Amino acid sequence: MTTRREFLATAACSAGALAAGAANAAPRRALKRITIAEGDSRLEFMPTKGAFGFKGVYQDRGKIGSWHLASRLVSTSGRHGIGLANQGCMWSDAAVTLANPGCAADAMMYSLTRHALTMAKGRSFVTPPELVDQLFPELWDFGKRLVVSDRLRATFALNALVSVDAAAWVLFARENGFTSFDEMIPDEYRAALSSRHPRAAAIPLVSYAVPIPDVVKLVDDGYFFMKIKIGQGGTQEEMLRKDCERVSAIHAALKDRRTPYTKSGLLPYYFDANGRYEKKETLLRFLDHLRRIGALDQVAVIEEPFDEMNRVDVHDIPVRLASDESAHTPEDAEERIAMGYRAMALKPIAKTMSVSMRVAEVARRHDVPCFCADLTVSPVNVEWNKVVAARLSAFPGIGNMGLVESNGHQNYRFWDEMRKDLAYPDAPWTKVKGGVFELDADYWAKSGGILEPMPRYEALFARK
Repeated sequence: MTTRREFLATAACSAGALAAGAANAAPRRALKRITIAEGDSRLEFMPTKGAFGFKGVYQDRGKIGSWHLASRLVSTSGRHGIGLANQGCMWSDAAVTLANPGCAADAMMYSLTRHALTMAKGRSFVTPPELVDQLFPELWDFGKRLVVSDRLRATFALNALVSVDAAAWVLFARENGFTSFDEMIPDEYRAALSSRHPRAAAIPLVSYAVPIPDVVKLVDDGYFFMKIKIGQGGTQEEMLRKDCERVSAIHAALKDRRTPYTKSGLLPYYFDANGRYEKKETLLRFLDHLRRIGALDQVAVIEEPFDEMNRVDVHDIPVRLASDESAHTPEDAEERIAMGYRAMALKPIAKTMSVSMRVAEVARRHDVPCFCADLTVSPVNVEWNKVVAARLSAFPGIGNMGLVESNGHQNYRFWDEMRKDLAYPDAPWTKVKGGVFELDADYWAKSGGILEPMPRYEALFARK
């Protein structure tokens, strides 16, 4: 039986959807051409709790922590926008990160962001994707020269552009008088972002070293869509053995747990290999192990099993594979879908909002579902991810909800302090309850607060 609260939430979201639909149908007035007069950035370090295992290695940020930055763009009209990002060097290009000692890769990525801000001065754009089109090719070339490698991943340059792109979106909204995310979605991407879910599943991260009791506690707390890192260190045989042992232990602890949010009642497993599997045969052996232990039917998706340079056809893989690092551009997404990939992991907070919208539209045309993955971002950028996840079509097998990964609370030492940067830190829709974010009428009215001023960052830029 539907409770009064559930009925009101659904009604509110339906009303929001109707209003948004009307807004989407209304002819859009002419958009302003915006010229950038100046750009600047500020760098902060956010302490983490300990070593983080993925891509076959463990990274410990130690006393320095994760590199977080804010970028500000000021237009010739005097208006400005501030965007936030955190750097994921290991995620975006493991080869560059491992080839350079200490925080050298972080320093390189930050240099790219600074260079992008310098390039942006004097440029004009109508929508932020147009600005990204101007900056990205030159920035990627600059990055290749900086790291002394023609094989620099495109993701490294996109990650460096995230805060600049977010600042451009805020500036775009202010220049055009937009007060909501729906208003500022360019017409060509609106169909891909037309859903209005009453809730979004909060996906936690189970990296290599998370103890099994902690995994069980996540489920006890209501989390149900479990992201599990595979692709552990060592040779391919060692990796496979470790992955099978790890998954066996997790499944033994979770196989009897149930959730009301899936059609089967079972907990969905979301495995992320980060390109560690070198051959299809190795992945198939992993799937055979899942079948033997009775876990295969719970696999919702396996993300990025193969390195992006390994263009292997995966139509015969019996589970849904998702592209993440390999989907840098709409053209990349088209290629992966042609290879048999049946999901896209969007990362507005790691590959820019502009690119994510474009990839979402490609996926929509091919009826390929999307979800939003994390990069252990700040609470503010969780909201930037969530505004997209809440508008994507529902993922197969899951109820009427978006999917958004959020693992910052698991990995930052001062997460509660970081939450103070949110425009509405006390709003219930900023907090996970029973494994989900409840997206009520207030959430839709405020677009998660992403267009509101951020006083602490305004003050940072006020200092010379």
